[in-house]
Amino acid sequence: MSPPEEVRRVAVSSFIGNAIEFYDFILFSSAAALIFGRLFFSDLAPALGTIVSFATLATGYVARPLGGIVLGYVGDRVGRKTVLLATMITMGLASGLIGLLPTYAHIGAAAPILLVVLRLVQGFAVGGEWGGAALLAAEHAPPERRGWITALGQAGLPAGGLLSTIAMALVALLPQEQLFSWGWRIPFLISFALLGVGLYVRLHVAESPLFEELAAEQRQRRRPLRHIARRPWPLVRGAITAVPPISISSLFGSFAVSYAVGIGFSRATVLWALGVAWVGAIVMTPVYGRLSDRVGRRPVYLGGAIGLAVAVFPLFWMINSGSAVLLFIAMFLAFTLISVAMSAALAAVLAEMFPTESRYTAVSVAYQAAGLGAGFVPLIAGSLLAAGGGGRNIGLVCAFTIAVAVVAAVIVLFGRESRGVDLRDAGAAGGTRPETPVAQGIAAER
Repeated sequence: MSPPEEVRRVAVSSFIGNAIEFYDFILFSSAAALIFGRLFFSDLAPALGTIVSFATLATGYVARPLGGIVLGYVGDRVGRKTVLLATMITMGLASGLIGLLPTYAHIGAAAPILLVVLRLVQGFAVGGEWGGAALLAAEHAPPERRGWITALGQAGLPAGGLLSTIAMALVALLPQEQLFSWGWRIPFLISFALLGVGLYVRLHVAESPLFEELAAEQRQRRRPLRHIARRPWPLVRGAITAVPPISISSLFGSFAVSYAVGIGFSRATVLWALGVAWVGAIVMTPVYGRLSDRVGRRPVYLGGAIGLAVAVFPLFWMINSGSAVLLFIAMFLAFTLISVAMSAALAAVLAEMFPTESRYTAVSVAYQAAGLGAGFVPLIAGSLLAAGGGGRNIGLVCAFTIAVAVVAAVIVLFGRESRGVDLRDAGAAGGTRPETPVAQGIAAER
């Protein structure tokens, strides 16, 4: 077991890594909607330029599973810390370099090509960041506090979203000429500074003690992918479990934002509502993580999944009301009370599903496969809205959301509770021996 000061360093490193990851990814999303069409696809009609810009955004999601496979494999072979340093450097440099790119007006077609390349690099790096940060925290944490420690890292996701929203909102105050000439670059250049802070913290984090035990015993799996392929059900279960918390972020962080603006809310009002919700999520994510240590992962996750299925219609009803107060309440409930109940428990749940020898690969692939599917949620929701007649006919979107939540809830309900399991044992979620007297008491409760 790692000493308390090392656990704190790992939790801070995980928080910062996730914050940088989400800052860069959300920032690109905002810029794709507001900036890139005019700067990098200016030879196209404005509407078509925006569509192509969103297609560029999607390339990052496509690259994420590949990054999860490759970087997860390397993490299981050479160590967690080495890969996490590489992902942070790659992600920070790619995002910062976007802020230095010449536009279409300067170098023509080479500009959008470079933008796509950097977006692919972003996605590849993100593919190995989340899983590594989550399991490094899990493998350092004492079993009775694993949910809380991993959830502290997960709080970095809404923190990064909040930072990117603030950064883009501030530069959007500039006059149009200044915004499109140099102002849009500032949020991306900030990534260089965030990279420096993140590297300073991560360089002082120790390697996972469980991985070091494997290395000392020379028990690293030479083919973690083969091991996963022989037992695919845990990977499928992990991916399905990860879909709702990622999907709800896409649904309310992207589709609902566009939907609310489309029915009459100002963009500033919607962004403020989203920002307030993210502040609440930063606070509540560790709270739910701690709760999962007390009552179990399943009850906390199921509370969020069932809450999503029950609340999605009322949440969109509040948005449809046209009331700014109800809009704020809807966003707050979606992110602060419902989404984080699932995302706070997710890192511990996935880490506890897989053996140490293949954990980095399995966790990364499961999460990024879910992320790839969730990346299409805004497109699916938009298509369902159009199929339902457009306007405020949100019924099909809500039905789709309920189906996603119910499927994941069933998977988790019939899985085994993993609170307090020994991460040293292969197939940790499959009923393993407890690690400590505290964990023995937890196991006795089960």
